Amino acid sequence: MTDIYRAIADPIRRKILHMVARAECTQSDIVAAFSISQPAIKKHLAILQEEQLLLERKQGKYCYYRLNTPVYQHEFSQLQRELGLVLEKKLAGLKHFLEEEQ
Repeated sequence: MTDIYRAIADPIRRKILHMVARAECTQSDIVAAFSISQPAIKKHLAILQEEQLLLERKQGKYCYYRLNTPVYQHEFSQLQRELGLVLEKKLAGLKHFLEEEQ
C-alpha cells in the first residue's frame, strides 16, 4: 500500500512528481532541475518508487521515469477523502462551539 504522506512530505519529491507527471524524465533531467547531488536525487527517486508512484523504463543505459498515474489518482482521492473527514469533524466542532456561545 502506498504511503502518500511519505511521498509528498518532501518538497523535492513533490517537484519530481510534478516533473514526471508532465513528461518522462531521465535521472539526469531530474538532477539538472535541482541544486542537490545525484545520490540525493537517487534516494528521492527510490522513495517514490517504493511508494509505487513512479514507473521506470530502461532504454539502453538510461532509465526513464514517469508518474504511475492510476496509483497516484487513487492515492490522491484517498487523501482528499481523509482530509475531507478531518475538515468535516473540525467544522462540526466549530459549529457546536458557536451554537453554545449563543
